[in-house]
Amino acid sequence: MAFISLLRFSQIPNSRPAILNAKQPYRAASSFSSPFLAFPIKPLPVPECGGSSRKKFSTVAARMSSSPTPATDRLASAAAYALPFFNALPYGRFLLSQYPSLRFLFEPLIPLLSLYHSIPFASFVAFFGLYLGVVRNPIFSDYVRFNAMQAVTLDVLLALPVLFAKIFNPGRSGLGLKFTVWGHHAVFVFGCFCFVYAFLSCVLGKTPYLPFIADAAGRQV
Repeated sequence: MAFISLLRFSQIPNSRPAILNAKQPYRAASSFSSPFLAFPIKPLPVPECGGSSRKKFSTVAARMSSSPTPATDRLASAAAYALPFFNALPYGRFLLSQYPSLRFLFEPLIPLLSLYHSIPFASFVAFFGLYLGVVRNPIFSDYVRFNAMQAVTLDVLLALPVLFAKIFNPGRSGLGLKFTVWGHHAVFVFGCFCFVYAFLSCVLGKTPYLPFIADAAGRQV
């Protein structure tokens, strides 16, 4: 009886699983699996960095260039750049005083400037009118909305020198006055160049691209 009991005990299979079979080659798993998890853990994808603004602008430009631009969209887009242009003209007071012969270029705009400055808070009204009434309005085409947003961004950029001058107060004489005059010259020439380039591009039905400004505008459209 003792021999039969020992024989039965020796026939019980080993319940412990084999940890590693040396005959089977090692295979690297693409995902980690655990007996405590119902699903394997897979590595997370690495996000792409950089170039998002340029891709966004390329997508907007592709949508705008898919069809010819109507004349109404061209005129509306060209008129949007009048806001930063009017706000850039005060920076030219030093340049126009030094070169009075340049004043005849801006004499046709005197009636429009007088009307613009006669309206209280005209700059703020035009700014929020473009942003809320055109940029955020899906009724307008992507071409008009992009140019309106680019004009609004340019207007904000042109307002920064005034804020810096009020904060740092460079002075009205000496080296501070020279820096003020040079800064006004640079901002005035930059604003006029952007207006002429954007205005002619919109009239011709092309998309004006202002570096860095267009990238910021493309993310909002």
